[in-house]
Amino acid sequence: MRVWKAETGVFLAVAFVAAGLLGAVQPATGVPAEVVQLTQFGPAAGVLAVALLWPGRIRDRLAGTLPARGGRARGLGLLLTAPLIIGLAAGAYALWTGGPGFTDPRSLAHPFALVVAAQLVGACGEEIGWRCFLQPLLGARFGPWVASVLVGAVWGVWHVGVFAETPAYAAGFLVATVAMSVVLGLGLERIRANRLLLAGGFHTLVNLGMLLFMDEESGAAAPMVLFGLACLVAAVPWVVAAGRRAPLDTIVAARRGAL
Repeated sequence: MRVWKAETGVFLAVAFVAAGLLGAVQPATGVPAEVVQLTQFGPAAGVLAVALLWPGRIRDRLAGTLPARGGRARGLGLLLTAPLIIGLAAGAYALWTGGPGFTDPRSLAHPFALVVAAQLVGACGEEIGWRCFLQPLLGARFGPWVASVLVGAVWGVWHVGVFAETPAYAAGFLVATVAMSVVLGLGLERIRANRLLLAGGFHTLVNLGMLLFMDEESGAAAPMVLFGLACLVAAVPWVVAAGRRAPLDTIVAARRGAL
């Protein structure tokens, strides 16, 4: 078996199992699920398992994860896509329900600053696995497009709880995870630094937007379906930009090969 296949298998197995175990023990820890869900650290556990088994390879696998110079412009565009998704979803949902919905942060059971900080930590616990490890690993074999779709599909299935809801709810969620994975995969493709903060920041902004402007946690299908459609719409500019860039990349690669 090729090593990358073994790494992928170990990562996914640990990410799924660890998420289940962490979710099971969370009530005993006293950590409020409304602040952070411990299941989010399942992918981080998967990365740790790979690092312990293949310590000589993990540095290359996580290249570009930590802050450094470079990639600022595209990183800003990536972060701005998150509020675009929420704006589209919340706007469509307001039209659907006949009025805007908004949860006052002051009405939450915990200080909003604590929620924001915990959401970022939890999002990074996921994204170090999905976008900083698995995306580059699969991208090197299948290219950014296929890798983004594969990671998005696994990311969606990893949220096993959504399948306890209606089929429409689960479908909307899977559409959202695949579309957001395409945005993140294409947006991070040429960024060689700050990948974890950018992916975690995007993830956090989406989660906070859903918390404040949507009520998908009630299990209602409409907000989740609209969220999935909003993610699809927001992915279009990234797909178009990548399509326009592809011929230029081919020309550059051909010229380098001729040198």
